[in-house]
Amino acid sequence: MSTPPSPTAVAPIRVPAGTTAQQALKDAGIPLKGPDGAVVVRDVATGDLKDLAWSPEADAEVEPVAAASGDGRAVIRHSAAHVLAQAVQELFPGTRLGIGPPVENGFYYDFDPERPFTPEDLTALEKKMQEIVRAGQYFARREISDADAKAELAHEPYKLELIGLKGGAADDAEGASVEVGGAQLTMYDNLDPRTGERVWTDLCRGPHLPRTSTIPAFSLTRSAAAYWRGSEKNPQLQRIYGTAWESKEAHKAYLEHLAEAERRDHRRLGAELDLFSFPDEIGSGLAVFHPKGGVLKREMEDYVRRRHLEEGFEYVGTPHISKGGLFETSGHLPYYEDTMFPAMELDNSKYYLKAMNCPMHNLIFRSRGRSYRELPLRFFEFGSVYRYEKSGVVHGLTRVRGLTQDDSHSYVTPEQAPGEIRHLLSFVLGLLRDFGLDDYYLELSTRDDSDKFIGSDEEWAVATAVLEEAARETGLELVPDPGGAAYYGPKISVQARDAIGRTWQMSTIQYDFNQPARFGLEYTSADGGREQPVMIHSAKFGSIERFFGVLTEHYAGAFPAWLAPVQVVGIPITDEQVPYLTDVALKLRARGIRVEIDDSDDRMQKKIRTASKQKIPFVLLAGATDAEAGAVSFRYRDGSQRNGVPVDEAVEQVVAWVTARHNADPTAETPLTAG
Repeated sequence: MSTPPSPTAVAPIRVPAGTTAQQALKDAGIPLKGPDGAVVVRDVATGDLKDLAWSPEADAEVEPVAAASGDGRAVIRHSAAHVLAQAVQELFPGTRLGIGPPVENGFYYDFDPERPFTPEDLTALEKKMQEIVRAGQYFARREISDADAKAELAHEPYKLELIGLKGGAADDAEGASVEVGGAQLTMYDNLDPRTGERVWTDLCRGPHLPRTSTIPAFSLTRSAAAYWRGSEKNPQLQRIYGTAWESKEAHKAYLEHLAEAERRDHRRLGAELDLFSFPDEIGSGLAVFHPKGGVLKREMEDYVRRRHLEEGFEYVGTPHISKGGLFETSGHLPYYEDTMFPAMELDNSKYYLKAMNCPMHNLIFRSRGRSYRELPLRFFEFGSVYRYEKSGVVHGLTRVRGLTQDDSHSYVTPEQAPGEIRHLLSFVLGLLRDFGLDDYYLELSTRDDSDKFIGSDEEWAVATAVLEEAARETGLELVPDPGGAAYYGPKISVQARDAIGRTWQMSTIQYDFNQPARFGLEYTSADGGREQPVMIHSAKFGSIERFFGVLTEHYAGAFPAWLAPVQVVGIPITDEQVPYLTDVALKLRARGIRVEIDDSDDRMQKKIRTASKQKIPFVLLAGATDAEAGAVSFRYRDGSQRNGVPVDEAVEQVVAWVTARHNADPTAETPLTAG
């Protein structure tokens, strides 16, 4: 869901010592209600977010943080997560608490209840949360010593573990991180507004809204199992997800967005359109493509194979397994062994299922001497790789355990690297446009200060500068991603937005100065010396499976005519027109069009509904009058219709539209010769 722009920034507000931030904002005329109203403040000196009840010991300057800003929404959602936890412990006494962070578009809280939550439980919990919100309880921060916190939370084993992590964070598989330590532990109490008595408490760094009644709009969405802190070695907890927003209007818009996303869910459409499935007998995260899905997959592969050849790539092939030593040499095994399938002992060696293709491409480069005259040398393959994703993150085709990459590796001189990256960027952006994804930005993933990266600071600086310059030349928005690089080098990724505004990571381009050194790759330079090439990794689709899933959701299963598994369905008014439409189908097939005749016993209107549900681009209807006139009636996917079209013209229209690879649908108003 797209995020509206944050309210216009205002000048810092002075908070006198002993005065609350809330009072200072009031005195300055800053609104405290509505989407533009402040929910917390940011201390200008430290950058820390503070509750509106914060009262500095010395004069301070703050900036108001509006509800409709990113930080404002996070505070609203974190406060809603606390209300959820309070509701759970009131309705299900004895439930032990995990963590409850804000996440993108919502929040969750992990619990250890006596039994799993049911949909009915979520309904009851949402009702209890509404009661707590209406009560207007105060969120009150208090500092506490480690010893007192342990005593107060003696009945909460997961909170005690967090106290033991003081100075660190609790992380989970979704990437959420909740800071739990520092110089000072803090608790947040929910106080009865009438008596001031504590009604509930939680270990938390905050900040929070002033009162529960200032949570504008929320709802619970689902529950699921989740391992404590994202590790399968830990107990399995129950996670409840919810969403919260700065206004009822924003909340409603998001729920409508969720409903639309559900209608577009590629897993549901995959079954309805008979495209693919995940048989239990094969295993989680391993897809099989049915004949109709196979057509779409083949169209994708044929397109990208042709485009690679046009762009100067040479097709290669590599096996699915390899001795482990290959991945030791490349440097992958120490970093990725946890996500590789366990080794098999064969011929006194450990063999692994391939998780990446680049080491094998390096061996092809090294198989004979190379000259500078051969560079750039570009290898490409449909490389099937296998990665042991945790069961909790496997998700349809967009997160699988077996995937096929349209993987390429360019070997270039250092001087050629900038030009090759520009070439690859032009290639991938053109590919996305050809498939109807034309709203995107770039992300530049670089190293951080952690020890997971190899190579010198100078090498990283050169590689990063080359990628950044090429990315900026496109004129697209460039977003930094510190720490997101591969261990061997920085990368550019294309982040594409689909038809309903969701962002997907698609193509990637990575600059690698490490693997050529590890494999001893060399070429003979113009002066007869031996030089090391630069290796540039690129995947245009990313993976065929993921791209297939994204396309399915982008088009809501109504694929463009050139991609559609079935492009035309012929529907006879009576059985007498079946032979006539069969002859029409033969003409279409002779021109490479995928066509079927619905000669079932169903009534004509049901056949039309079936074709609509299957999202067929063109439906050709024929009755006795059409057959006598040598014509058909066109019915388009939007429901519009053109009658009495001569067969040869109908064939030319379909062929022209498919050949032109239009991503939009034709209508009854579209010229017959559109091309």
